Amino acid sequence: MKILALETSAKSVSCAVVEDGAPLASAYQCTGLTHSRTLLPMVDAMLKNADLTLDDIDAIAIAAGPGSFTGLRIGIAAVKGLAWAADKPCLGVSTLEAMAQNAAHIDGLIVGAMDARRSQVYNAVFEAKGGELTRLTPDRAISLEELCAQLQGKQQPITVLGDGGVLCYGYLEEHGVKCTLAPSMLLYQNAVGVGLAAERAYARGEAVSAQELLPVYLRPAQAERLRNTKLNR
Repeated sequence: MKILALETSAKSVSCAVVEDGAPLASAYQCTGLTHSRTLLPMVDAMLKNADLTLDDIDAIAIAAGPGSFTGLRIGIAAVKGLAWAADKPCLGVSTLEAMAQNAAHIDGLIVGAMDARRSQVYNAVFEAKGGELTRLTPDRAISLEELCAQLQGKQQPITVLGDGGVLCYGYLEEHGVKCTLAPSMLLYQNAVGVGLAAERAYARGEAVSAQELLPVYLRPAQAERLRNTKLNR
């Protein structure tokens, strides 16, 4: 089956078509332009260049979170529109699981991280063995101190990646946790990883309709936090 995958969780934006564990086509951009401006033209150009249409696609996937609140909403809205119009099932996958795909070939612990600000990282830990990933923790927003404590004394090689990877790597190394920062070409999340994670999710029966697809926020947005603070006063 062919899965159209989108990734809009952070500064970069990307799209891909994945089939049977391999990318058929992909496009990536990290120029600082807004996703609302770049995403759909990128998808349209990629499909045309690959001689594909939405009729050829079996499902549409998105990195549903965690990530930038605005970026996630743009990606979710795009997938909903595409899926609704083409009557395709949707798959919302973990941003952290999708980025871990980049290092699935490196046996050991894979630490996916995104800077959540407020002295926290969005984070999940996976074990990679023989190209397969096993999730060891849920997606969570935790402090670097807590993450460091959990990784202390681990005997397996540790690879850190994601747009919070540099931040995590520096803190872990400073506090005595030996780890490796993924190389720049593997460091950041991309839509190919989303597609690969979506294939497994589809096999588990996790496809949903366009109406049911929702973003995953691990904590309230800044605007919501400020509103709740004012209400509590």
